[in-house]
Amino acid sequence: MAEGLAREILGSKFVIKSAGSQPSNLVHPNAIWAMDQVGIDIREHFTKSIDDIDKEFIDNLDIAITLCSEEICPVLNNNVKKIHWMNEDPANKNLSDEQSKIVFTKVRDNLYNLIKKFFLLNA
Repeated sequence: MAEGLAREILGSKFVIKSAGSQPSNLVHPNAIWAMDQVGIDIREHFTKSIDDIDKEFIDNLDIAITLCSEEICPVLNNNVKKIHWMNEDPANKNLSDEQSKIVFTKVRDNLYNLIKKFFLLNA
């Protein structure tokens, strides 16, 4: 969701790549649902590991934003500016479908606000 929102809000001014420390190998159906609600289609997106991002890109990052809370955040050893936006992982298997949609919507809206603020401060 973060990549889809960031691409929509930031446009081509920033090179945006997302990855996780422990990707699930699929985009959660309720992430697709939540993004559909705001007119952003992420059906063609796929989860990636930080190890899937080329080393040259990572070595030349200006800013890295992490979103993890319960899971392990990727560690970057370069001098990149690091920003951490703690967000709960909405893919909780203990939630009903309706509860899951509520959490995905909450996380989407939180990410939207954080990305919009980032854009206003860095445009």
